[in-house]
Amino acid sequence: MKKNRVLVAMSGGVDSSVSLIKILEAGYEPIGVTMKLWESPQGVPATDSYCCSLESINNAKIICQKYNVPHYTLDFRTDFKKNVVDYLVKEYFKGNTPNPCINCNKHLRWGSLIDQAKTFEADFIATGHYAVIEKNKNYGYTINKGKDKNKDQSYVLWSIDKKLLNKTLFPLGNLTKEEVRKIAFEHDLITAEIPDSQELCFLPNSDYRQFLKDYAPNRSAKEKKGNFILDNGEIVGTHMGISNYTIGQRRKLGISGPEPSYVKKIDKKNNVIQVSKREKMFFENCIVKNINFLIDPKQWENDLITTYIRYNHSGVDSEIQFLDQKTIKIKFKSPQFAVTPGQSAVFYKDDLLLGGGIISK
Repeated sequence: MKKNRVLVAMSGGVDSSVSLIKILEAGYEPIGVTMKLWESPQGVPATDSYCCSLESINNAKIICQKYNVPHYTLDFRTDFKKNVVDYLVKEYFKGNTPNPCINCNKHLRWGSLIDQAKTFEADFIATGHYAVIEKNKNYGYTINKGKDKNKDQSYVLWSIDKKLLNKTLFPLGNLTKEEVRKIAFEHDLITAEIPDSQELCFLPNSDYRQFLKDYAPNRSAKEKKGNFILDNGEIVGTHMGISNYTIGQRRKLGISGPEPSYVKKIDKKNNVIQVSKREKMFFENCIVKNINFLIDPKQWENDLITTYIRYNHSGVDSEIQFLDQKTIKIKFKSPQFAVTPGQSAVFYKDDLLLGGGIISK
């Protein structure tokens, strides 16, 4: 009987290495693939991130060789630049704060990579995300929070096309990080002690401001200084260009006063940034666009749901109101600090991922 073939995304880290082991144990025929996503262009300092490095590619190959699994490196740099890096740059210059991982999942893993599955005649792709896919009699295929709530990554998966879930495997969904490390040590994997990545693979030192200056010097040079204003319109300082600031920021504003000031609103059109004291930084609702639903909203739109407005947010009870087919208003049951345009608002019913979208205001 022919085994189902699985394209396993291999980053060269411990999670994807253990994913390969779990795929083998489940009786599939795996093919390891490493996506080459980024190479710092001339004039942009190279990141020391392990992800995308030659070492990570070599480690992925070594893991595959250990289990006699074929390994390929796929060049997705053009797609990554267009859909992730250029998107990030554009959003910051608009005064938004993007989460590039959302686009990377949508366009690279469940775009370029899943397209390659056809070339390899693979039935599935598998990634090392801490999330669970289930088949539900009422909803079809669903994404749920992973067993390890501290590592759960379902938040960054809201933009995936629901039609692709039946071609997706998450081998680590029912494991904790501790259990994954234990498996890696038991199998004597060279990746067992590699630390988790804490930064974006293309941002040196996670410094997006310097990256914008290096990657888009002409655009950076054209940015104009403008005014910091209070809620009443009073000018209290000068900003150095809106791409340098994010909602909720209080450091490096250069505004003196008895209490710290926080960035409350960025007005790109008028080139002004509104600042407020902390107690005025809480919002009762937000507008969300570019929505993708993984569960038909007709099945839950009148329910109380939980909304997460950033990665590692604790979540807030919410209700939704449709403004049009592609725009909804989220009403929070308790006001939320620093709701940030460009970030993702992601909706859950308990552990079930309902969908998400981009906060517009």
